[in-house]
Amino acid sequence: MLLIRCPYCEEERPELEFRHAGEAHIARPTDIASISDEEFEKFFFIRSNPKGIVYERWRHVHGCGRFFNAVRNTVSDKFYMTYKAGEPKPDIDFAAMETGPAASANREPSELNVTSGDGETK
Repeated sequence: MLLIRCPYCEEERPELEFRHAGEAHIARPTDIASISDEEFEKFFFIRSNPKGIVYERWRHVHGCGRFFNAVRNTVSDKFYMTYKAGEPKPDIDFAAMETGPAASANREPSELNVTSGDGETK
């Protein structure tokens, strides 16, 4: 079971207490009545669905009930951090945080340590 930290309650709680609420940091139209149908479709329905790091909105429904944002890896399902709604998108060095086999999947071969059969690093 995943543990998710609520930035308002300031504690980690089981994932069953939370609900995903979509992509975070979406720019909403200032005058929605004046936009075209295509622009409305893009705003309302079209979302990015990247593999890797995403910024998401979550709600602590079985706790404080408040919305917050989270930085999560969709491949490993790891939550890197959570922060209060309204705060700016954090600038994080994800390469420094990644470890393990999944971390090397997105790196260039020259960035990896390659060992020979005798255990020496080449």
